[in-house]
Amino acid sequence: MTDPVYRTLLLFDIEQYGSRDDVEQAYLRRVLYDVVDATLVAASVDEATRLRADRGDSLMVLIDTQISVPALVKTLLTETPALLHSKNRLLASTAQMRLRIVLSSGYVAVDELDGWVGSDLNHAVRLLDSDPLRTALKERDADSVLCVSDGVYQGVVRHGPLGVRPDDFHRITVRTKEGPTVAWLHGRPGPADPSPGAATGSAPSADAPAPLGAGTHIAGDQYGQTGGTLYGGQRFDFTRPARQERG
Repeated sequence: MTDPVYRTLLLFDIEQYGSRDDVEQAYLRRVLYDVVDATLVAASVDEATRLRADRGDSLMVLIDTQISVPALVKTLLTETPALLHSKNRLLASTAQMRLRIVLSSGYVAVDELDGWVGSDLNHAVRLLDSDPLRTALKERDADSVLCVSDGVYQGVVRHGPLGVRPDDFHRITVRTKEGPTVAWLHGRPGPADPSPGAATGSAPSADAPAPLGAGTHIAGDQYGQTGGTLYGGQRFDFTRPARQERG
């Protein structure tokens, strides 16, 4: 296994992929590759600065830290929705593709089987599969919804780089197997968006995520830990049991 290396993590997942037949799934995968590739080109991410993993209904990209994270955020907010719209406008509503997108960061190692291993990657996948993200996409008319980790928000978004409005993001708490973790969802809060501590009706517990501003800044375009609880030996497994799509 290689030593863990700090990378920007970009994840895309197709909504309601499992409800489509084989022909539709094959077509959606081609559209997904087109949208992701065009997004990376627009953000000046060339093939030498990224690795990509295919999970069937989703794609994950490891991006070198020399690539501008502010440029990635701006591209995901502008170019990616435009690309999706240009694809979907020519399709019947039943064949259109909608995406959940997560931008995070952290340490990832590549093992001898070309698998990706790391608690930070696990954390990004938890965000991608989280109920708040699924609900937000289901409740909106947009073709995509973007969530950024607390590290990306604190290191990039909250400073308002050109083309990015911090006020357009709102704080969410995602409940995971490792404990609650903070993330930031683009768009206005929906009626189902819980506030921190809302699940119990009390103040956040001692194991709740750290207060805002507690993220670690490393250097240059490298941004601090993505949040969540880290456990030694934790490993991301690409194989996952079939799950029912919830929207």
